Amino acid sequence: MAITYLKRGKPDTLRIEENTHVRSVVEGILSDIEMRGDAAIRELSAKFDKYTPVSFRLSHGDIDALMNRVSPRDMADIKFAQAQVRNFAQAQRNSIKDIEVETLPGVILGHRNIPVRSVGCYVPGGKFPMVASAHMSVVTAAVAGVPRIVAATPPFKGEPNPAVIAAMKLGGAHEIYVMGGVQAVGAMAIGTASIKAVDMLVGPGNAFVAEAKRQLYGRVGIDLFAGPTETMVIADDTVDAEICATDLLGQAEHGYNSPAVLLTNSRTLADATMREIDRLLAILPTADTARPSWEDYGEVIVCDTHEEMLDVANEIASEHVQVMTDRDDWYLENMHSYGALFLGARTNVANGDKVIGTNHTLPTKKAGRYTGGLWVGKFLKTHSYQKVLTDEAATTIGSYGSRLCLLEGFVGHAEQCNLRVRRFGGRSLGYGQAAD
Repeated sequence: MAITYLKRGKPDTLRIEENTHVRSVVEGILSDIEMRGDAAIRELSAKFDKYTPVSFRLSHGDIDALMNRVSPRDMADIKFAQAQVRNFAQAQRNSIKDIEVETLPGVILGHRNIPVRSVGCYVPGGKFPMVASAHMSVVTAAVAGVPRIVAATPPFKGEPNPAVIAAMKLGGAHEIYVMGGVQAVGAMAIGTASIKAVDMLVGPGNAFVAEAKRQLYGRVGIDLFAGPTETMVIADDTVDAEICATDLLGQAEHGYNSPAVLLTNSRTLADATMREIDRLLAILPTADTARPSWEDYGEVIVCDTHEEMLDVANEIASEHVQVMTDRDDWYLENMHSYGALFLGARTNVANGDKVIGTNHTLPTKKAGRYTGGLWVGKFLKTHSYQKVLTDEAATTIGSYGSRLCLLEGFVGHAEQCNLRVRRFGGRSLGYGQAAD
């Protein structure tokens, strides 16, 4: 097995130091919100966003005025993208069924899929207005049937971004707040005098937002830990360096700490891609963010075989995996740890981010080992129920239950079962006596 790293990212020790700093900062902010509520939110917004409106919640008039500033073409594009997301989410929802089965004569078991009652959807937008994130969280929650959808986004250049607000409203948000970062997710999860707390937080964000969701988990539900974006390109010599470099930098521009990895079995392609990245960084308008991401977090890995590339890819478990090889479907069948796959040179991660219909809120930092991305099912809670319809069933199940409870020493449990055996089976059992 031969795996060669032509370029490595920042060492894990430095990343751990960064994570420790983030954890401490977030802990302090959430504690401040807990203690001081709206006053803390206002001070944090002034400090981080230079934004201090009369009210952080937009009125219906505010929303209408902002939507009127969106051009007809932009509005049509937003509606098209939301239609794609809604259609796929609806197909997913249609696949999720309530069930009821008779497992024994007179014994009915079932489950119901019930929407979460309230959700806070965070839509990033301090550096880039993430219009598409509103589609992914708000629209999907609406398709799931969530009765209260709260959306929050930071100001962009000192004011609410009209396109983001339009996407939130069109998507189905019931309350819209202009708040950013940790103070936004903290306010939605903890609640203040002016913001009723939600039951669940969803949406991507930077390292601070991801850490805030981690610390709030348990108090509220979350979709997943979605930190800085990650991308991997798996390529062989069926594609060229330009397409590989473009797909890597297209995600590296998200921020200064967005890992981008090229995994290939072609040394020629690897060398050419690194040269092409240097060329593109000289002309890319967002190079001020893409360059540090590539320099500090970019990796180029050369393997001998597709099997080796598969093993490495599953180990890294990247958020986005662009596969451009002579056996794309083989990777689809064999990859098990990732956020989302983008198969073939005709598609790309930007399609998934913005318009094609799959959800772009995806697991990062190897969370793809144990969870998939945001989808309509994340907003549903599956609750079981049971019914015993006949005396015979009550007696049969009760007898087994009585003996199994006493096997574990739970006499009170056993008596719950014994009571049914006596009442519905006409049998005489003393307190704590096992049924025959």
